[in-house]
Amino acid sequence: MNEPPKHLSADERRVVTVEAVIELAGEQNPRDITTAAIARRMGLTQGALFRHFPTKEAVFQAVMAWVAERLLARVDRAAAAAGSPMAALEAMFLAHVAFIEQHPGIPRMLFGELQDPGDSLPKQMVETMLRHYGERLRRILSDGRDRGDFRAALDLDAAATQFIGTIQGLVIRSLLAGDVRGLRKDAPAVFDIYRRGIEAEQ
Repeated sequence: MNEPPKHLSADERRVVTVEAVIELAGEQNPRDITTAAIARRMGLTQGALFRHFPTKEAVFQAVMAWVAERLLARVDRAAAAAGSPMAALEAMFLAHVAFIEQHPGIPRMLFGELQDPGDSLPKQMVETMLRHYGERLRRILSDGRDRGDFRAALDLDAAATQFIGTIQGLVIRSLLAGDVRGLRKDAPAVFDIYRRGIEAEQ
């Protein structure tokens, strides 16, 4: 990404900036990413970068907005194409994992923001995204419970939390191993364990 196209619209330039930050986050601690490093990755001067983003926090806000929009759209598409609540959950799980595998810098940034003791706007955006994700999960879980596909006593909040936590566990393991390429390979077996915890007894 050192030599992006020179004639980009403002919106296109912002997307290229976000992609550069996500690439850098996959290589180093996101907190150590500087505007100078971002500009260097893009083949720009810092002055050119600041024409689109006045501060580093503004860059991170744009990254969080990009992640939320694309991740939620991807899991929505996956769920919409499924034929049952359980199939929708599995499709969302696999789509989420594939998204992380394609963009390994994203979980590093999300975890970093959530660990920040402050209340920055990027952190608030991550929390909002997780809340919206949880709402989607609870709707599907409620539908499955009403249809009798899931256990009648299923705790929707706990099941939604476990769904997200299961993905986070997979991601953390891959980050510790320094390689996210195995995420999609391991995801089906891990989801099967989750499935067995929520499905109705036969």
